[in-house]
Amino acid sequence: MTTLQPIKRQTLTSAVTESLRQRILSGEFADGQQLRQEALSNEYGVSRVPVREALRQLEAEGLIQIIDHKGALVSKLSLDDVLELLDIRATLESELLRAAIPCQNEADHAAAEATLKEFEQALVSNDIRHWGELNSRFHLALYRAAKRPNTLALIEQLHNKTDRYTRMQILFTRTMELAHQEHSKLLQLCREGKADEAAEFIRFHIQSAGHALESYMNSAERR
Repeated sequence: MTTLQPIKRQTLTSAVTESLRQRILSGEFADGQQLRQEALSNEYGVSRVPVREALRQLEAEGLIQIIDHKGALVSKLSLDDVLELLDIRATLESELLRAAIPCQNEADHAAAEATLKEFEQALVSNDIRHWGELNSRFHLALYRAAKRPNTLALIEQLHNKTDRYTRMQILFTRTMELAHQEHSKLLQLCREGKADEAAEFIRFHIQSAGHALESYMNSAERR
């Protein structure tokens, strides 16, 4: 009989962190919702220690806020906050893609294409829960060849912060087909080695999403 090794605390913390992160990004936990350590530790069947450490990590990522006398609350961003984050993304991602394209190979393009096909299927099947994750995975697949891990990690955090709003923008502005078309064009520009054109296009792609979200939110307020 095989003797199972005890799960290390760091492994347990990582598992709880990943689970909570996905539940926040999927919308299971709403903006402003309180996350109670005791309830979460009971739900996961762990002590409060890994839950507390997970919440600290999610706070560092900007997904929650820990406030005195209120505890952990799912972060709620204003429209201005979201637009600012998208502007930061547009700047960082355009430059990272420009650096990555000369170093990309067919394996990088194949990884991006495989994710793009998953994303297309998720759009067709209205699998809203995974839109943000697949969108982020597609973008990051195009950047890794630049071998700038710190910039990549920062961009991934920005994707996590804006994930809910990316899904909201695609869903409520009904731009599923446009999102797929723009991703396909972006991948083609990468395959053709057109670094400057791709950099400008991804800036346009991200900022257009922000403009579409802003228009929708403003029109919703006037109703």
